[in-house]
Amino acid sequence: MTERDYNDCVRNYSDNVYRFILKNLRHEEDTRDVVQTAFEKLWRNRDSVDAEKSKSYLFTVAYNQMIDHLRKVKRIHLKEEFSETARVVDRPANNLKKVLETALQTLSETQRSLVLLKDYEGYSYEEIGTITGLSDSQVKVYLHRARVQLKSYLVSTENVL
Repeated sequence: MTERDYNDCVRNYSDNVYRFILKNLRHEEDTRDVVQTAFEKLWRNRDSVDAEKSKSYLFTVAYNQMIDHLRKVKRIHLKEEFSETARVVDRPANNLKKVLETALQTLSETQRSLVLLKDYEGYSYEEIGTITGLSDSQVKVYLHRARVQLKSYLVSTENVL
């Protein structure tokens, strides 16, 4: 991969990688760190990466960085202090975007990533398998199970109302 190929990769895929990681992490600063690290690894390994496969390589590195980040965050337990004067207001909201985001959060990390890669980013099963390190059949099975779980969540009236 040449320097020009790398720059084209940044230009063409940075928004897609950022969007994919942000949908999973839901935290902009962490997303920027993960994406920056992925591009940094691509730059360091540009001599061994074929320009034709740079997209798959980039998403694979970003996906693995995201998984590492999530594992690290799970080990850190933050303690929140609540005062008795704090009020929690429970009001229903008919916000479809919020309902969908909540539904996605019910999925495991792998399932959520597969749904986002296939249905949101539009990747093929083969590309998703390359990115996640799963076989095509595993991608299809996990994706099917994720969609069934999403469907059962979304058709439940208490979750949508």
